[in-house]
Amino acid sequence: MSKYSEHTDHELLGLLKRGDDNAFKQIYDRYSGPLFLFAVRKLKNEQDARDVVQEIFVVLWNKRRELDLYSSLSSYLYKSVHNRALNIFVHRKYQTSYIRSFEDYLEKYAQDADELLMQKELTDIIDHEIRLLPEKMREVFVLSRKEQMSHREIAERLGISEQTVKTQVKRALKILRLRLGLMIYLAYLLR
Repeated sequence: MSKYSEHTDHELLGLLKRGDDNAFKQIYDRYSGPLFLFAVRKLKNEQDARDVVQEIFVVLWNKRRELDLYSSLSSYLYKSVHNRALNIFVHRKYQTSYIRSFEDYLEKYAQDADELLMQKELTDIIDHEIRLLPEKMREVFVLSRKEQMSHREIAERLGISEQTVKTQVKRALKILRLRLGLMIYLAYLLR
């Protein structure tokens, strides 16, 4: 192997094209260290740098027969590391962008889902408390608040006075405020 260390890059490349393992080993020994340092400076990450250098040498070995270099072997190897580092940066950029976008999506829609769930639970609690109102009061209240009927329309429909409707709605609201006040306050705090 020592005689290979005396060969020029051009000679080693010729031997490599013919499948000479020792020529490949000499190229690896000559360039793997400097390429690793170059990759670390570019990538700021030793593991990524090791991976890039390994990939470059795997490609060099796999394409050895059809390799036609128009520049020096050194230039080819450094350019390969540079290009691979750029690809990693682009991949990281898109990956980071995708992750941020996904986090934003989760934050927005998880919050919306939480709010919808809380609204549903609160609506269920309110409906439960409305069902506990006395029958006539409940009927007046539901017509007023859920069906959006005026006091006059409710009075005509049920055959009672507008004042009775007004009183029943007022009492229902007072009862619900008392029963739901603490629950709504707690629900607000737990948001």
